[in-house]
Amino acid sequence: MYRTGLIFLSLFLPTPGLPGEPPAVLFDWFEYAGGDPVFGQPIDESQYRNPVVAGFFPDPSITRRGTDYYMVHSSFAYTPGVPVLHSENLVDWHIIGHVLDRRSQVDMRGQGISRGIFAPTIRYHDRLFYVITTLIDRGGNFLVTAADPAGPWSDPVWLPEIDGIDPDLFFDDDGSVYIAHNGPPEGEPLYEGHRAIWLWQYDPDRGKVVADSGRVIVNGGVDLAAEPVWIEAPHIFKVDDWYYLLCAEGGTGDNHSEVVFRTRDLDRPFVPFDGNPILTQRDLPPERAHPVTTAGHADLVRTPAGDWWAVFLATRAYDQRFYNSGRETFLLPVDWQDGWPMILPQGEPVPYVGKRPVPGADQGAGQTLTGNFTWRDDFDAETLNRHWLALRSFDRGWLALQDGRLRLHALRPGLDSLEQPAYLGRRQQHLRYRASAALQLPADPAVAAGIAAFQNETHHYFLGVRRRNDGYEIFLEQAAGGVPRRIRTAQVDLAAGTALVLGIEGDRGAIGFYYRHPAGTGSDPAWLARDLDGRLLSTAIAGGFVGTTLGVHARWASD
Repeated sequence: MYRTGLIFLSLFLPTPGLPGEPPAVLFDWFEYAGGDPVFGQPIDESQYRNPVVAGFFPDPSITRRGTDYYMVHSSFAYTPGVPVLHSENLVDWHIIGHVLDRRSQVDMRGQGISRGIFAPTIRYHDRLFYVITTLIDRGGNFLVTAADPAGPWSDPVWLPEIDGIDPDLFFDDDGSVYIAHNGPPEGEPLYEGHRAIWLWQYDPDRGKVVADSGRVIVNGGVDLAAEPVWIEAPHIFKVDDWYYLLCAEGGTGDNHSEVVFRTRDLDRPFVPFDGNPILTQRDLPPERAHPVTTAGHADLVRTPAGDWWAVFLATRAYDQRFYNSGRETFLLPVDWQDGWPMILPQGEPVPYVGKRPVPGADQGAGQTLTGNFTWRDDFDAETLNRHWLALRSFDRGWLALQDGRLRLHALRPGLDSLEQPAYLGRRQQHLRYRASAALQLPADPAVAAGIAAFQNETHHYFLGVRRRNDGYEIFLEQAAGGVPRRIRTAQVDLAAGTALVLGIEGDRGAIGFYYRHPAGTGSDPAWLARDLDGRLLSTAIAGGFVGTTLGVHARWASD
């Protein structure tokens, strides 16, 4: 195995051994494996699986340059922010970079996990990529550009005139540029959830919204008399001299849907389609097997052959309403009917298997983002794998790759803090999974380290280990809506520096935690807890908009 020297991932790494600073913890490897029955159905080379991007990859937006497709997603308070995915066939997607990778772009310190970056839109125009998005609570809407979608991306152009979220960027044939977004209605809202879609003209040469150009183009939704809620996620397209406006409607829960409007002239009213919604799962029985739910928030792309496809978010639920893996990205063909786009007829379930849209082999073997797979990081690369995420801050002074290991310097904040903890997580992408990590037992009793299943600050599990007298205590903390509390402990007689495996096993609403030592001998796991409540990691209980991440954590120990 190739071993690197000490690779710093930021400019500053605290030196272990200084007064008041505990030493770092060394992790040998991390492994994640998923095995969902719905992915067990064999498919042939002409087919693809839904979701095309499993796990917490919500609010997809897509664009095309030549035969290459690029997609971005909401990242909320995780850093680096806004993952950029690439595909040559609309089916096999791989992370190639992130839009937001430094503090000079955005500052998310102190943000709750479901704040931060909302619903980006990506567009390619005149040899330049654009991403427009919203930083909630700290700055609002902004736009960045890049010649290469893998980065680097520019510092933001802030758009203070825009009061709302989910901005879209549209380049018209005559050179005009427009921004559409969700915002408050004109005047007082008529009911809870009453929102509007606004349209502004944008001057790219000056980097500014054209003053006084903003106006409401959709008030409330398809039918204001029916009091539709949360019209949002607008995207404008021009097809055969028609301007089409796609929007999500109904909120992000079970009533989520996609609707469409059109007009011949942007100065004239948008008219809704009589056949709306063009995508939803709200009219299907909740007790159905392997349900796909909350479908909506779509974006469209046209292939070089002229075919149209939609990417959209949806969730794979268990027990009708719970999902831990977050909102995922699905793909379906668009069928044009009498001049209107239809993604899925009402009453039809989102299929788990479809016919491949674009021929072409997967160019990223071993890095799949869907289906059943095993993913392992031996920490022997020169840079951190792009699947790893941290919280809020872009500082990486607390970690490094050293001699084929990950070196985490314990920080004071825990997972329940709005500060940055020493935590690296990767997305849970299956309903049934196992995640495990091997670490070298730290000698300093002031250090606690281990593996976590993290949904948010008040809903998570942490399986940790710390030195106690002549041995080690393995403990399990649970945050079930408040301050974490210790619910299980075990004592093991091991020496400092011994490799110990800590693991998590999840199956829909059940979750278990185990340890194994010595690492690598194939010994049976010792279960610290089994069949605990995994539903507390679901959005239905935890709230917010993110999915669960699984990863490694080190902190100052507390008694």
